[in-house]
Amino acid sequence: MSEVATRLRTVKERIARAAESCGRDAREIQLIAVSKTKPASAVREAYAAGQRAFGENYAQEFVAKAAELSDLTDLEWHFIGHLQSNKAKLVVRGARLIHTLDSPSLAREVGKRATQLAAAPLSVLVEVNVGGEPQKHGVSPGDLEETLRAVLAEPGLTLRGLMTVPPDGGPGVARRVFDTLATLRSLHGGKERLPELSMGMSADLEDAVACGATMVRVGTAIFGDR
Repeated sequence: MSEVATRLRTVKERIARAAESCGRDAREIQLIAVSKTKPASAVREAYAAGQRAFGENYAQEFVAKAAELSDLTDLEWHFIGHLQSNKAKLVVRGARLIHTLDSPSLAREVGKRATQLAAAPLSVLVEVNVGGEPQKHGVSPGDLEETLRAVLAEPGLTLRGLMTVPPDGGPGVARRVFDTLATLRSLHGGKERLPELSMGMSADLEDAVACGATMVRVGTAIFGDR
């Protein structure tokens, strides 16, 4: 078994244990293997070990890697990095889900490009800057509804939920941020309107699962340090 396969198995076991500890079904939680800066060969290793969903952060790297791995027809690409409006056209054709819409204007641009280029409505999440960090992207909680409505107004988009990245500060900080994102979902239509919560990474996936994550984005624990 390759090192990537071993690490992947360990992460899946962590998710299963975390789900069991809070009375959840691990099948409710999708693992997104974050392959940014890693070669296509590492994605192939994880794919051979059964992983199908992969996350990329940079538009050009996403396009290049998707082309190199186009023979893996059931591979599922998630775009999880900050998306600039002028790069939207590079991402919409190949992404299964964009996690990082963070403004009405970006929703309009991605919606326009998805209508032009995607075969079906493109699923998206709205990124929320729960921690209020000026250096991070994401809509503020107070402006969330405006962005949600902008997504819903675009025929080329399907609103699927919310995403966040917690500030550095350890498990306690992450847990509060994850709890807040779950609360925001409840305040803005609940699971019926926002079924997905994308939160949790290598260091804090257990807290995210306990707070209701339906997707965890794990890179280092699978592919090693960058």
